[in-house]
Amino acid sequence: MIGRLRNLGLVLAVLGIVFVAAGAYAFIKTNEGAQSLSALSAAQDVKLSYNAQGQLVDRGEVAGATAIMSLLKDDWKYPVNTADLNPNDPVVNTATEYMFQMAAITYHTLNSTQTVVLPKDVTAADGTVYKAGTYQFPVDGRYWSAFNRANPIEAAAREQAWTGTAHGLIAELGVGTVTATALQLGFGVADLFAGLGFFALISGFGLVWATRAQTETAPKRAFQPNAQPA
Repeated sequence: MIGRLRNLGLVLAVLGIVFVAAGAYAFIKTNEGAQSLSALSAAQDVKLSYNAQGQLVDRGEVAGATAIMSLLKDDWKYPVNTADLNPNDPVVNTATEYMFQMAAITYHTLNSTQTVVLPKDVTAADGTVYKAGTYQFPVDGRYWSAFNRANPIEAAAREQAWTGTAHGLIAELGVGTVTATALQLGFGVADLFAGLGFFALISGFGLVWATRAQTETAPKRAFQPNAQPA
């Protein structure tokens, strides 16, 4: 029995070494990705704004940042990690920072007012005539799919509000969010492998040590010759 336990301990120790090595490899590769993402963020130089008190602001106003955060947390249901929002590191390179910047672009688009100019009268498909002129059209929280394209004023306002630049920036920030989240998961997997490895190592060497001590302290039986009949 003691020998079997010792062998089990050796197997656990070997598995522990394998898991620790896997954790180290996962950490190295994930860290390479994190450094690359940070370098890209630094090159783009996209930063969040904070006031002297370390509060997040938008266009110099705390209220603006609060409204954007409300869109992010309440409307989009994103689990904001406040630890990602660091006034000493305003460069956008964490998942929450990417999402906040995405929400900022979306918020200003949703709350913009577009000036639409019809150079001539336009007759819609339903027969409604829209006179030539200049119109002020509030987006009023409309996303891309919420505009009535049959209305020439709304159709033009949609193109002006949700520009290709806005869509491109939101898409790029979405990629950044996914990348940053994947890197966090990568670090978590590396920690899990390393933790399992150290547990297996401790358990394995513990079994080897315990069985060795049991072997050293086991009493030796005295030799007793069997009595032979005369």
